[in-house]
Amino acid sequence: MIRLLQRPVSAAPLAVFRIAFGVMLFLSMVRFWSKGWIYELYIKPKYFFPFYGFEFVKPLGENTYFLFALCTISALLVAFGLFYKFASTCLFLSFTYIELIDKSTYLNHYYFVSVVCFLLIFLPAHVYFSVDSYRSKEILADKIPAWCIISLQLLVGILYFYAGLAKLNSDWLLNALPLKIWLPARNDMPLIGFLFDYKWIPFAFSWFGCLYDLTIPFLLTYRKTRPFAFLAVVIFHGLTAVLFPIGMFPYIMIVAALIFFPWDFHLQIIKSVSALFHLRGTFISPGKTYCFSAFRHSVLLVFFSIILLIQMILPFRYLLYPGELFWTEEGYRFSWRVMLMEKAGYTQFQVRDNSGKSLIINNNLFLTTLQEKMMSTQPDMILQYAHILRDHYARQGFVNPKIYVDSYVALNGRLGKPLVSPDVNLAEQKESFQHKLWITPLEDEIKGL
Repeated sequence: MIRLLQRPVSAAPLAVFRIAFGVMLFLSMVRFWSKGWIYELYIKPKYFFPFYGFEFVKPLGENTYFLFALCTISALLVAFGLFYKFASTCLFLSFTYIELIDKSTYLNHYYFVSVVCFLLIFLPAHVYFSVDSYRSKEILADKIPAWCIISLQLLVGILYFYAGLAKLNSDWLLNALPLKIWLPARNDMPLIGFLFDYKWIPFAFSWFGCLYDLTIPFLLTYRKTRPFAFLAVVIFHGLTAVLFPIGMFPYIMIVAALIFFPWDFHLQIIKSVSALFHLRGTFISPGKTYCFSAFRHSVLLVFFSIILLIQMILPFRYLLYPGELFWTEEGYRFSWRVMLMEKAGYTQFQVRDNSGKSLIINNNLFLTTLQEKMMSTQPDMILQYAHILRDHYARQGFVNPKIYVDSYVALNGRLGKPLVSPDVNLAEQKESFQHKLWITPLEDEIKGL
């Protein structure tokens, strides 16, 4: 097995992946700039919701523009393979910092991007068809160890397969939820909109989506099914891009799927790009293998194995918690669970103190529309907001302020019910990895993984 992982293979797939991934992130950052989202999401809010354990990640105010500029430039440098080691490190740090500033903006594909950026720091993606390899012939090589390609294939495969496992539940397969809610709302789309009025369409989409996620990594790996599988990737992610507002994720997954194609396919891409931009042959024909030292090679193999093992184990941490995962969301994030639920919530907070003062909170005075929407359905964010209110009103003269909440949440079309016990003083509750006893039970089992 070790020899199989260490055998030399063409560096072309990794070079194409580096370019495509860097370009996708560059375009994603440009999109944030052009739509004004940097200000709306990271500067305008008065308060933020950091991830537990990452409270040291603070909002930067107007300096957030410099953070996004660093991320944008780093993505472009990674694509070009210029100052690659420095650029890939900056890309990982800047993108992940942005992701960690506010839990309200969390998306699974942000996490995927962070993991890929982290792996790229240690992968020799700059030794072939890059500005660095053109400037320094010492690193120029057209062969790399096979595990450098396999590790990215495994990460993409884990994302898909675990997304498919997460769909093996009664809401998704037996009730076509939440697609039964989402798709009819898109019946005004040109050409295909009328289909979403048929009751069987959400079921067809749900079952196809589950089957697609569970099988697509294997179909992309097998040579005879690969062309048809990639066509399915383009159609599937093309449809999701049209139907749902999930940003650059569909396009990132389309280009990520190319890592499963053989080296000659990628070499043809590189030759076409070289011909288009009249690049010299020294970019692509060094005729040598990039070698790690024996010690570094062994360390990297163990390191990458641990990272991939973590990605396989982490999604199952929800089993450590009682209650329905979609309701409590304890162990939900960082687990490749994509578009599985529709939650709508309403929260009304009340602050009281020992002197008898009482006040109903207007959430709009503290939170943006997005923050209030996300907070209202996620218990850990409700707790964080309660602590924000506690500290604010303590400064306003409330003596030992107590925070209570009336919260009503509807999960996948069910009738709304309280998410948090209304008689619990959230001001004295502590955040931790332990189960939150003040979350009310759903009393409606969603069977499956």
